Amino acid sequence: MKLKPRRTEEPEINLISLIDVVLMIVIFFMLSSTFVDENRLRIRLPEASTSPLSRSEVEPLVVAVTLGGGYRVNERELVNASAETLRAAILKVAGTDRARPVTVRADGRASHQAVVTAMDVLARLGFREINIATVGAQASSGGPAAAPPAPTAASR
Repeated sequence: MKLKPRRTEEPEINLISLIDVVLMIVIFFMLSSTFVDENRLRIRLPEASTSPLSRSEVEPLVVAVTLGGGYRVNERELVNASAETLRAAILKVAGTDRARPVTVRADGRASHQAVVTAMDVLARLGFREINIATVGAQASSGGPAAAPPAPTAASR
């Protein structure tokens, strides 16, 4: 018996119809879907004015935190470093004006707790604009006087 090897043909899969069906399904879902705008934020952007802003004539309020954890309000040293003394001194200087910007100027080596206490007292009193500035090591150690640092953009 003579057996000849059979020719085997590779099976062929036609992908053209599969691609057509998938493309039609994608188009159907794209046209039938809706996009909901529920979670978008509404932001009111500031508008520029042509008139220059006038500087207020009110004395700025500066709360300084010293290296030892003490406080100075507008360069006046406080008797002790308690939060109540700081609160009383701020109330004496600021009065009822809570829209006034406040700068918390801290020595670079002052304790973090003293700075947080000053910011907490200001927030509890109702001040809305609190700027933070640091005093460099050279200016705080009695070296050559450096220009006072500008307040940073960190505001509450």
